[in-house]
Amino acid sequence: MDIGDILLYLVIGAVVGPLARLLVPGKDPMSVVMTVVAGIIGALIGGLVFAQWLTPDNEGIPWIAATVGAVLVVLILRMMRRSRTV
Repeated sequence: MDIGDILLYLVIGAVVGPLARLLVPGKDPMSVVMTVVAGIIGALIGGLVFAQWLTPDNEGIPWIAATVGAVLVVLILRMMRRSRTV
């Protein structure tokens, strides 16, 4: 993974963060900035994990990996927030 891949995941994360938040049901007081940051973190994690198992000719997989990673990060952040308020 080179710097170009990382930059690609940053851009993908900025797009899939809000998408991930829409995919996770329920009310969420997360700000837009936090949603984008969660998407970027999820995209980087998802991209790094899936890049270990996939070959470079798998078109579209980075988007799927980034979306799955972003959804997981949004869910984790929501669970952490809930545990603080309870």
